[in-house]
Amino acid sequence: MNGEEWLMDVWVTCDCVEKRRLQRLFQASAITDEFAKKTFDNFELGQVHEIVREAYAVACEYVRDFDKLRNQRSNSIALLGRPGAGKTHLLMAVANNLLARGIGVVYFPYVEGFNELRKDLDQLDERVRRLQQAEVLFIDDLFKGRSEPTEWQKEQLFAMINYRNLQKLPMLISSERNFAQMVEIDEAIGSRLRDMARGMTVTIIGNKDLNYRMREG
Repeated sequence: MNGEEWLMDVWVTCDCVEKRRLQRLFQASAITDEFAKKTFDNFELGQVHEIVREAYAVACEYVRDFDKLRNQRSNSIALLGRPGAGKTHLLMAVANNLLARGIGVVYFPYVEGFNELRKDLDQLDERVRRLQQAEVLFIDDLFKGRSEPTEWQKEQLFAMINYRNLQKLPMLISSERNFAQMVEIDEAIGSRLRDMARGMTVTIIGNKDLNYRMREG
């Protein structure tokens, strides 16, 4: 080419760079080391009830179809109902799978998460914004506790959930409450979550025989 040489820079992402990126995603997720070990492979399916098998199948389906679902209006998953039935394990397996694929997940345990938000109200807006804008948000044990949520808690939750609904940002939801009960607590929150997880919701109803943690131990 007229005696000139053209040089082209080719950027290649090496394995070490990708590993560091994934490590940063895991660190930013707020998932504990113990929860990071939760996978589909170590979920005990031996003698579980059929409804728990259904929850397992839906969680696997969600991971498999995530790329197709993520930009749809109903792009979230909700495992609801009986405590101790393995809901958190299954959704943590979903979260860990997505993180391993380079998809950012932020974990927000309902009780502990709100305790942390209350500790530093000067940082409240920034922290809520992070939860609003996370690539995927995992709210664990939503509405956990004997007492009803305060108006302040409902205000922060609505800010997170409404933003994510409008922006089509996926959520992983575990709760002992079903959607009808959530709507009774707050119609705006419950109805949005129900719509976001439409088609990817399992409600586990039954007695203590469904307690996954007792079998796990």
